[in-house]
Amino acid sequence: MKRTSVAAAALLSSIVVGGWMAPAHALTTDEAKKIAMDAYVYGYSLVTTEVTRVQMTNVDKADGLHSPMGQFGNVKRYPPADYRGVSAPNADTLYSLAWMDLDKEPWVFSHPDMGDRYFLFPTYDLWMPVIASPGSRTTGEKAGNFLMAGPGWKGKVPAGMTRIDVPTRYVLILGRTYANGTDKDYAEVNALQAQYDLRPLSAFGKSDYVYQAPAVDPNPGYSMTDKPQQVILGMGTEGYFNRLATLMCHDAPPAAEDAPILAEMAKIGLEPCKPFSLSTLGADTAAALKDLPQQALDFLGKNESTMGVEKNGWVFAQVGAYGTDYVKRAVVAAFGWPANLPQDAVYPYTMADKDGHPLNGANKYTLTFAKGQEPPVNGFWSITMYEIDQGWWFVPNALNKFTVSPRDHLVPNADGSVTLYFQNESPGKDKEANWLPAPKGAFLPMIRMYWPKEKDPSILNGTWLPPQIVKVD
Repeated sequence: MKRTSVAAAALLSSIVVGGWMAPAHALTTDEAKKIAMDAYVYGYSLVTTEVTRVQMTNVDKADGLHSPMGQFGNVKRYPPADYRGVSAPNADTLYSLAWMDLDKEPWVFSHPDMGDRYFLFPTYDLWMPVIASPGSRTTGEKAGNFLMAGPGWKGKVPAGMTRIDVPTRYVLILGRTYANGTDKDYAEVNALQAQYDLRPLSAFGKSDYVYQAPAVDPNPGYSMTDKPQQVILGMGTEGYFNRLATLMCHDAPPAAEDAPILAEMAKIGLEPCKPFSLSTLGADTAAALKDLPQQALDFLGKNESTMGVEKNGWVFAQVGAYGTDYVKRAVVAAFGWPANLPQDAVYPYTMADKDGHPLNGANKYTLTFAKGQEPPVNGFWSITMYEIDQGWWFVPNALNKFTVSPRDHLVPNADGSVTLYFQNESPGKDKEANWLPAPKGAFLPMIRMYWPKEKDPSILNGTWLPPQIVKVD
């Protein structure tokens, strides 16, 4: 994706008529409000990602999903049953996260030979789309070296490296490595994680390279612990737009395809590299835009359904690439930051049974895959159980079992079909391999399907759909 230069972005701020620069007409308050809302939504993924970057990297050492710039932070175990950090945690893969600053030179990411273990390293720019997906699906299991080249870099790529062009100054890798949850397997995955390497291109191949963490900023300008949504609300309208204009100036130049909305934004004085002031819009308009941050967040909440479509009672998210669908991009930033490409992973979920009634642990349910009709994937699949309580959380249970999948050695029925049991109490010892413990109240199952097969039946084209959940009388 090509990015505009600052000069090109500035050019878009004017309207050319017959070869002459036409002065912008005076906007009504309603016109300014619409442009401001569109601009706020347009920039939400960028501001959210930048806030998240600072919160994740403004630390002195790596600890889980927090690590200094240029260093991996590795999660070494699945979250415990009482974890209440990030909503919808997973118990299939261990995360490895790293941010890099490409302003001075490219960085190189390396991983060892992964054997037959599934892995994925989706890579994101500051605007939040997936720009590359090194891993089992795309690059294979052999050891790999990937050069992250920032905007405008014209150097030579060393032999044996795969170049990834990054259109923004900062880049994120949010890796996932499959683990089955046993101590033995954790140890094997942790050994692989210890070999995930980052270094500047100038240090590649040098055995004496020593990583030095940047100094922690004692005053980064906002809370390091509040959720990004709250941090952004605290910026206010003027603060938000000024931060957006600054980010677009150098760190994250807009894409060429964004020219139309940049021209609209210029009408309210919002342009890359230029300070923004509500006062230039007049007192009435300034007053009308005072509550824009909350109004925009409410708007995104009402559009949360745009992240997916319902098929056979299950909601399928369609995210990871956005083009000029700024609303969907902003919704994902607000409620699902970031996201995988569907070619890498699909996570349908449901809140209702076959008859449309809400799922509740006071009842017993089954889900049956016909013979040979389990999810068609090249990677793996599982179903995770979440209780719904101001977020989606693991369900504490005696078996400490949060997912059900083939690794549980599922027991088939006589006809070769496989029935799974979603209920609070054990369905019996002979069925516990196929049991996914539910809470006593409302719950939500989510199917995780990594590396969906492309040929029919396919998850990607809808020729395969999960069966509906049936309440057992």
